[in-house]
Amino acid sequence: MSRMKQKYIEIMPELQEACGIKNVMQMPKLEKIVISVGAGEEGKDTKLIQNMADTISLIAGQKAIITNAKKSVAGFKAREGAPSGIKVTLRGAKMYNFFDKLISIALPRVKDFRGVPRKGFDGRGNYNFGLQEQLMFPEVVYDNIIKTHGMNITIVTNTEDDKQAFTLLEKLGMPFAKGRTNG
Repeated sequence: MSRMKQKYIEIMPELQEACGIKNVMQMPKLEKIVISVGAGEEGKDTKLIQNMADTISLIAGQKAIITNAKKSVAGFKAREGAPSGIKVTLRGAKMYNFFDKLISIALPRVKDFRGVPRKGFDGRGNYNFGLQEQLMFPEVVYDNIIKTHGMNITIVTNTEDDKQAFTLLEKLGMPFAKGRTNG
């Protein structure tokens, strides 16, 4: 069992009390984590897209897929079928391992890090935030990177309430910035 899954089991009683939940089956929990990268102008360079996909696969511990544009959009210079981004969806043990690595290794390595923003909740219990570059992860070797890129991380919970999702992430150790929440 992963360290983060074990921590979740340990915090369940205080989480239940903090959220005012009577039934254990209604406990907020992590469902999946989605890591995505938009290709932008790099979508035209096949070698660069493949390098980005390999980097995200290395970070996630699971093969990332290259997503293609469904429609042509002239304003974005996007052609139908052309690569538009990269994504990977983590569930189960890989999700907990990535979350543990994110909050205990990667985020503390960010220069001048003051916490992730509290305003990333979407009103349905999910949390979104972006990272500027991939070099904070220990698996990434600087010499193998063609171009640095950011990524968006979405943490999906089973609750519809932002306050419960915030409490869950905070108790799991997510380093939120000081201030107030929007949920």
